[in-house]
Amino acid sequence: MIVHAFLRWVETARAADRAKAASVLARAYARARIAVEDRHAAEMAMIFLLDDPAPKVRLALAEALAECGDAPRAVILPLAEDQPEIAAHIILCSSLLTDADLVDLAARGSDVTRMLVAHRTYVSRPVCAALAEIGEVPDVLALLENEGAVLSRRSLARIAERLGHDADIRALLLDRDDLPSDARHALVEKVGTALAGFGLIQVAVGTSRVERITREACDVATIGMVAEVTPAEMPALVEHLRLTARLTPVFLMHALCTGRVEFFAAAITNLSGQAERRVRSILSDGREAAVRALYEAAGLGRDISVLFTEVTMLWRSEAKRGDGLLSVSERLLSSARAAGNTSCQSMLELVERLAIAEQRQTARSYAVIATREAA
Repeated sequence: MIVHAFLRWVETARAADRAKAASVLARAYARARIAVEDRHAAEMAMIFLLDDPAPKVRLALAEALAECGDAPRAVILPLAEDQPEIAAHIILCSSLLTDADLVDLAARGSDVTRMLVAHRTYVSRPVCAALAEIGEVPDVLALLENEGAVLSRRSLARIAERLGHDADIRALLLDRDDLPSDARHALVEKVGTALAGFGLIQVAVGTSRVERITREACDVATIGMVAEVTPAEMPALVEHLRLTARLTPVFLMHALCTGRVEFFAAAITNLSGQAERRVRSILSDGREAAVRALYEAAGLGRDISVLFTEVTMLWRSEAKRGDGLLSVSERLLSSARAAGNTSCQSMLELVERLAIAEQRQTARSYAVIATREAA
């Protein structure tokens, strides 16, 4: 009877009074202060108020029901699709919104709606996947900064693919330990591209030199990344590098000379099409003829396959001695110069330059750590 009287009163009451009444009704419902036999009538009254032309009435409902665990979905869902200041309370707080509801809201709603979904205390994996697929930079940034967002590796890779051109997105992705290695490499490439396209750098250094420096920096960064990749993830990274034409002889030689044996074996397995066990067996203790045949099956030319075979044999004998990054490449370069092998000499000079760049990066990292420890 009270609810019936309320509905008759609503027809003539002012908007401010209707908002106060809606708040009282909704809070009484949320706090279970309405008798069981009257709850259905109260629900009907709240559904009726969804059509109120005054936004403050609907806002009062949203504020009162946002954290109510048993509010009527017939009230909650329309409020979640209302004006942003009304919908915000429901989207941010309501536990009644399912993953399907949130995905639908993100797909059909505005950028504000997606931002609200990204800011929820907990964002499930399916909802994160939807935002990774359709979100723009602001809402994806909010998602990446949200500790309650459960982002899968696939979603992270998709974000890197779609929005990796944005510096803030790149920074947040590269800071994550769970970013897939192929996506991480793609972001490193985007950083290099961004730097190479910077006008001031082109003027100061020169376009051709910028391209060379960028390429070498990306190669050094990739080699450093390889050391952190798990064996299970290695084939995916190798395939990504093959598809992006990064498995060049210079890069492979640098990997071999610097002892990235796991990566090198995975790369040769990918390029040769032979079984991983057979490739590892040949690399570890196969005869020179077998090693050379393996390299030629991987697509390396005859002259280069001879050099790779020599490196493999040299690495076997030098690996346990720990002579440092430059020992193998330096010895090979001296040998190539003595033999007058111009093509091999050119490639080894590039390898040597990569090794020096990597040593410089290692020295910088060491200096930073030493400075912190001394402070």
